[in-house]
Amino acid sequence: MRNTLLAIFCLISATSIAQNKLVLNTDLGETTISKDIYGHFSEHLGRCIYGGLYVGEENKLVPHINGMRTDVVNALKNLNIPNLRWPGGCFADTYHWKDGIGPKAERPTIVNSWWGNVTEDNSFGSHEFMELCRQLGTEPYISGNVGSGTVQELSDWVQYMNFQGTSPMSDLRAQNGHPEPFKVKYWGIGNEAWGCGGNMTAEHYADVYRQYATYVNTSWEKDSRIFKIASGASDDDYHWTEVLMKEVPHSMLDGIGVHHYSVIDWSKKGSATDFDEELYFTTMSRAYDMERIVRGHATIMDKYDPDKKVAMMVDEWGGWYDVEPGTNGGFLYQQNTMRDAMIAGMTLNIFNNHADRVKMANLAQVVNVLQAVILTDEERIILTPTYHVMEMYKVHQNATLIPMHLKTENYSYKGKSLPAISSSASKDASGKVHVTLTNIDMNKSHDILVDLRGEDFKTVTGRILASAKIQDHNTFEMPDKVKPKTYSGAKLQSNKLTATLPAGSVVVLELSK
Repeated sequence: MRNTLLAIFCLISATSIAQNKLVLNTDLGETTISKDIYGHFSEHLGRCIYGGLYVGEENKLVPHINGMRTDVVNALKNLNIPNLRWPGGCFADTYHWKDGIGPKAERPTIVNSWWGNVTEDNSFGSHEFMELCRQLGTEPYISGNVGSGTVQELSDWVQYMNFQGTSPMSDLRAQNGHPEPFKVKYWGIGNEAWGCGGNMTAEHYADVYRQYATYVNTSWEKDSRIFKIASGASDDDYHWTEVLMKEVPHSMLDGIGVHHYSVIDWSKKGSATDFDEELYFTTMSRAYDMERIVRGHATIMDKYDPDKKVAMMVDEWGGWYDVEPGTNGGFLYQQNTMRDAMIAGMTLNIFNNHADRVKMANLAQVVNVLQAVILTDEERIILTPTYHVMEMYKVHQNATLIPMHLKTENYSYKGKSLPAISSSASKDASGKVHVTLTNIDMNKSHDILVDLRGEDFKTVTGRILASAKIQDHNTFEMPDKVKPKTYSGAKLQSNKLTATLPAGSVVVLELSK
């Protein structure tokens, strides 16, 4: 009895002083968190494809299957990655798909003028990409060339990849070793049409999109209708989204992209590892802008599509810093610290909480580029803090979003403030509830009270990603400096849960009945 009274007293005390409170209505969930929110992005950029994902069939140093790195594939499979976007990015609108099929010795070379002016030998093309997706067990998302391509070229690519019967393109696919269609579902109609994809106005692109979408189809295959994704807005360009939603018939439009990077300053992005609190706070401010950006685009989409049939696809997001010293500036190779874990945790919580409209997202990029989950050096690889957050958060994939209300203290710096804690929660098919919590405050821990309503829970377990400094990261010499550990800082009593979130940490809790 004495222990019970003491526990109740401690709980009442915690409730009375808690400045951070999360209310979860665990029995009221209706929206599914699409697994595709946890998608990735691979571009012919730097060492993402060549050396990162693909080392070629003749490589003797790095273990591979059909040229795909075994270590990288296995690590990515552990994330349950649902989709992979390719071949870009800006590269997509210079990519002519027929250059990447047929005998490799006969494939033409090009200069990758977007990323480092290096020679691209086209040894990784459509068939190689589909082999990679097969090994990963992931859905391919192909970004088509609108900027420098033609309607016929993209229409032929869809037929090459998807047509079951006899046609010039399906016959060509069979000649190249794959008689059966690949049945690619997701197709992007251009990339960043407002910039590297053609420097178009929204009004002009709306007409171009309608033209391409008319001919990019699979009407000949009733059971394999493709999902067409429009090149969407940069950041908070709400005009772009409004024009597309207004001018493009929704029968031709399945998704609209949005791109947002957490950039300090485009003219001087700052070091990936050597940053002070001012740079850290600015980066977190840019990352938190995602909440406003998603809300803004969703409001416009709701105006024209109240039934939410058109999906928001945040198909490029992540942190962007100066490249590592001594590396090619066009390769966008950067390290990955606990700051990036904060970006990932906060951003994924935002996407989860807007799962009624956000149906796909793609972290930029998967290996060796920008906020990568994996870095490679010849035969070695390391898993980054971002990788670990994606792995911890995979419990939300295809789970039911739990309605919540979060009251949080602020993380303040020089008179400016951000919410210290972000959170999202879901219930999986077995009835287990998962709560993800990110404390971006780099200076202090925060206690939080979680009020569980609607169902009774008996046990709580947890995992945590944290380190001594926000600048900490994994290296090839110390690959396990930052990795998840068991978290025992959560206490459950009478459906009230208290937890302490260390400074700069990501926590996932699992609640069972």
